[in-house]
Amino acid sequence: MIPGFLVALLTFPGVIVHESAHFLFCKLRGVAVFDVCFLRVGNPVGYVSHEKPSDFLSAFLISTGPFFINSLLCFIICFPVFLPMRVYGIEDPLSYVLMWLGISIGMHAFPSSQDANVLWDEARVAAKSGNVLAILSLPLVGIIHLANLGSFFWLDYFYGILIGCLLPEFLLKSVV
Repeated sequence: MIPGFLVALLTFPGVIVHESAHFLFCKLRGVAVFDVCFLRVGNPVGYVSHEKPSDFLSAFLISTGPFFINSLLCFIICFPVFLPMRVYGIEDPLSYVLMWLGISIGMHAFPSSQDANVLWDEARVAAKSGNVLAILSLPLVGIIHLANLGSFFWLDYFYGILIGCLLPEFLLKSVV
């Protein structure tokens, strides 16, 4: 078994992008940020401390932002590297570095359990007033917790591979 902090250090770009996504959505939604740690040796390996959002959409975006940002960046970084490697067999050290970078970022796409707990609390309150996004978010919290449990079995790594390698492979086969 590899300790979680060691995995986080080996895939540190993903941790930094994950926390940057939280930070970005705080800024975009006008939510004050009190403290930010993009990477450290400890638990948690990164965090963004911010005020309570004033609306559910802000809470949703801040909690789930890393999923969208990390997934997108994983694909954007891996796709142009994957094509020359897969189609033309062009492999060089930079290709492997970029694949590591993209997959590392994709591995950290899942919101944390703490993000899920915040989303749960906010969704329960907003759902009572009929907020459709909040109602749809309630089962999403369970999925986030399952994904975090799956990280023990390297689900986060397989997600990075899925977005960084298998999605480009699928797109390549559907074009050809």
